[in-house]
Amino acid sequence: MTARQARSPDAAMLRRAQLRLGLQTAAAVAVAMLLLAAVTLLAVVHNQHRAQDELLSTATARIDDVSDPPAGVWLVVRSGDREQVSPGMPRGLPDEETLRRTSQDRATRSADVVVEGREFYVRTQPHGADVVQAVLSLRDAHAERIRIIQALVIAGGAGLVLAGLAGAWLGRRAVAPLAEALALQRRFVADASHELRTPLTLLSTRAQLVRRRLGRDAGPDRIRSDVDGLVADADRLATILEDLLLTADPRGEMPLRPVALTELAEQAVSAARPAAERQGVSVRLEAPGPIEVIGFDAGLLRALNALLDNAVRHARVDVRVELSTDTRSTMVEVVDDGPGIDPAILPTLFKRFSSAPGGTERGTRRYGLGLALVSEIAARHGGSVSARRPDAGGTALRLVLPAR
Repeated sequence: MTARQARSPDAAMLRRAQLRLGLQTAAAVAVAMLLLAAVTLLAVVHNQHRAQDELLSTATARIDDVSDPPAGVWLVVRSGDREQVSPGMPRGLPDEETLRRTSQDRATRSADVVVEGREFYVRTQPHGADVVQAVLSLRDAHAERIRIIQALVIAGGAGLVLAGLAGAWLGRRAVAPLAEALALQRRFVADASHELRTPLTLLSTRAQLVRRRLGRDAGPDRIRSDVDGLVADADRLATILEDLLLTADPRGEMPLRPVALTELAEQAVSAARPAAERQGVSVRLEAPGPIEVIGFDAGLLRALNALLDNAVRHARVDVRVELSTDTRSTMVEVVDDGPGIDPAILPTLFKRFSSAPGGTERGTRRYGLGLALVSEIAARHGGSVSARRPDAGGTALRLVLPAR
């Protein structure tokens, strides 16, 4: 399984979470916009009704001539059998029934009236001995409402688009810690699986040897040696776990101290030698003498083991570990005489689950977590790792650490 495939379920889940947050934000804004639009329309309608009432009330209270009413208003004055009507009164008006009823009970009446598809606001009230009816066209009021609705729709649409974008951005920001937590969890599981495989295998092998020799009544010295090996492997397993936990905790600080790099290299070479001998590969260490660096011995040992494991798996007959130092840097170079680095994989050589095209048989270089872990450990120590192809062929992987 590739890293892309391994991450695809998490990526799909995070995308769904981002989408849900974006949609929920947009829905919340949509509801708020609808409520705002409803309140705005109610306020506009209320204000229009009040303004219409005030306009017609003033027009009827101050009436002295029906021939010159305010714009958009028509007046009717009924005195007994006489009736005066403003010029241009819309067809179907005045409202005769309302005039008759107000003449009888002297009550003021207001209502919206629809005549031939047009809507009017009609106010009928007594004026002294007369009855006055004022008619106001609602066309301008309706046009104003339509303009307000159009403005609200445009503003609401723009608000929804912005809310969707803001929701997507906020969703990405909100989901980012979850993505980091999932990535950290998967990295810890993968690193632990990779790093603990070898020491657990050694523990199992030594335990089997002890059991076998106990069954054969082997001498105490031989059994003591195997038990010492078990204790050493258990200690190594504990240090690896400690380093893994420090790596997994973003708040943790690496305990830096002087580390005898030459001794660590000897331990790594000694641990790699049995597997190398089974493959007919010799492993040797070349060091000018004791070299110390500042770092964490468990992490550096993990890096050396990963470099050697990679070299032994790909070597034909020879692997050598070369230590050197100068005033600024300390170098560990692991050289094998294997098939060399495929140029196609070189740009991603130190990335997780990088692999060369081709099969898994011996002679084809494959890479998983090992070199990626080396790169991360080097970065934690302020160093770096690189690869090159020596003139004689094969591969040389160089770990560079700051000199003490």
